[in-house]
Amino acid sequence: MSWDLLGHEWAETLLRTHIARNDARHAYLFTGAPGVGRRSLALEFASALNCTQAPKPGEYCGVCRICKQTARMQLPDLSLVTPESEGGMIKVGQVRELQHTLSLTPYEACYRIALLLNFQLANVNAQNALLKTLEEAPPSVILLLTADAADSLLPTISSRCEILRLRPVPVETLEEALMTRWNVPSADARLYAHLASGRPGLARQMAADPTMLEKRRGWLDEFLRLLPLNRRERFAAAESLARNREQLRLVLQVWLSFTRDILLTANGMVSKVVNLDYEKDSRRIAEALPSQRALKMVNTLIKGLEDLEANANLRLLLDTILLDIPCIN
Repeated sequence: MSWDLLGHEWAETLLRTHIARNDARHAYLFTGAPGVGRRSLALEFASALNCTQAPKPGEYCGVCRICKQTARMQLPDLSLVTPESEGGMIKVGQVRELQHTLSLTPYEACYRIALLLNFQLANVNAQNALLKTLEEAPPSVILLLTADAADSLLPTISSRCEILRLRPVPVETLEEALMTRWNVPSADARLYAHLASGRPGLARQMAADPTMLEKRRGWLDEFLRLLPLNRRERFAAAESLARNREQLRLVLQVWLSFTRDILLTANGMVSKVVNLDYEKDSRRIAEALPSQRALKMVNTLIKGLEDLEANANLRLLLDTILLDIPCIN
C-alpha cells in the first residue's frame, strides 16, 4: 500500500529506504508548521515498520491487525505522548512512564514505537528526562517526535534525532487534491487550501469540521467590529476574548492572518491573500491605511503572540494590542 501522503515525497523515499536497508534510526524528529503532515508521516512510517504482511520492505498492507491498530493509534506497541490538557505541557512524569513502557519487550510488533507529538510543549525537565532514552534506546525501540522546529527543543534532543523538515505543498496542488482525493467542492477547496497555506492536515480539518470556519468568521467579524470603536469601547469588548490562553492564541492567529492580507494588498500582492472570503474587507482597509501602519499592525500581533507564549497577563496583553491597532471607519 502506498503511503497516504500529499507532498513530502523526499521524506517518504528516505524512510522507505531506511526500512528496506534495515537501517532505521533509533529516533526521528519531524518538524514543520502544525497541519503540514508531521503526525501523518510518523504514522505511515510506523505502519511500514511493523506491518506483518508488507508487500515489500518500506510498504504496508493496511489490512493486517497491526496496520489497522496503528492507524487508530491503538496498537499496544505504540505509545502516544501529548500534553495532558489543551494548551498544557508535556511533563516529566509522562516521559518517565514512557520509559518504563519502552523497557518492555514488544508485545506483538517488531518495534515498540513512541510517538511524542508537539514535543516543543515539553518542559525542560521532561526533555532532559528523555535524553537517557535517546542515548540508550533498546534496539527494539524507535522514537518519533514532532515539533514546530528543531530549535524549539533543547539542542541535546534534536542532535540525537534524524531531522526531517517538512514544508507546505503548493496551494494549487493542495486545492486540486482536496477536490480529487477528498471530494471537497471547488469553491471550498480553494478557500481551505489558501487558509491552510499549503498544509494538507489543516485543510482537511477545515473540510471535516465546519465549526472551525464558523469560529474564524466570528473572530474576524469581531476584529472588523472593533476597528472603528474608541478606546473605551474596545476595552469593554475585550473581556469575552481573553477568557483563556488557548482561545486568545487562536484569535490572535486569525487576526494576524487577516492583517497580513491587508499588508499584502497595500503592497500590490493581492494574489498572496489567504482569507479569500474577506478579500473585500482587506482591500477596503488597505486603501484607508498607509502601508507603514499596516506593517505596524502585523508586528503588533506578532509581538502579542510572542508575549502570550511568555505567559503574559491575558487581559493586559489584549488591551495593549487593541491600543496599538489603528481606528478605521
